[in-house]
Amino acid sequence: MFAAAIFDMDGLLIDSERPIMAAWIEVARTLGIELSHSQYMQVVGLSTVESEVVLASLLGGAAAYTHAVGLVRQRLQLERSDGTPLFPIKSGAAEMLAALRERGTRCAVASSSTSAQIQACLGSLGVLEHFSAFAGGDEVLRAKPDPALYLLAAERLGVDPADCIAFEDSENGARAALAAGLRVVVVPDLKHPPASIVERAFHVLDSLHDALAHLPRWFPQQAMQKV
Repeated sequence: MFAAAIFDMDGLLIDSERPIMAAWIEVARTLGIELSHSQYMQVVGLSTVESEVVLASLLGGAAAYTHAVGLVRQRLQLERSDGTPLFPIKSGAAEMLAALRERGTRCAVASSSTSAQIQACLGSLGVLEHFSAFAGGDEVLRAKPDPALYLLAAERLGVDPADCIAFEDSENGARAALAAGLRVVVVPDLKHPPASIVERAFHVLDSLHDALAHLPRWFPQQAMQKV
């Protein structure tokens, strides 16, 4: 059994990858550039810096990328005009977090998004209270697949990485967690993990909803802890 759960955010807890991809494709089209679905998929799971390099190449250079990213950011506001979140919570995420809280399991987020973005997104979805710690991409020198984010999250939880399960949707995220010494449950989003990751994963699930049945075996019932 394990002492804590550490979650990625984008594509795992929140459905952000699809709206972001749609925004990039639409902005590129308004600029007279055809950015296909398959082309954009090259950046899924990459670090911010790596994504910038690939997108700049696809869009025709650094200047085109800089212009496009400003337009994409305008489209990707945290809240829609009707007050609903742009990035909805993924299936089973809220139920799983509530179940872990009931079990007294400590939870953290290890995401390439900034700490401010993490707390704003999860706060808007009403699940922020379930987390004891956060590790954002602005707090480490190296992005996933480097283990720094997961090591920082485990440290802030006060838990040995070997006593944690990481929940990830991407190959780079899974590699980061494995390198940090965590067990990894992969819940694929836009991309299915390669065989090399599947073979090393603790489990591969279709959604976080499917994880609910496993929680009694993975996490012991503990006294309720304040988060």
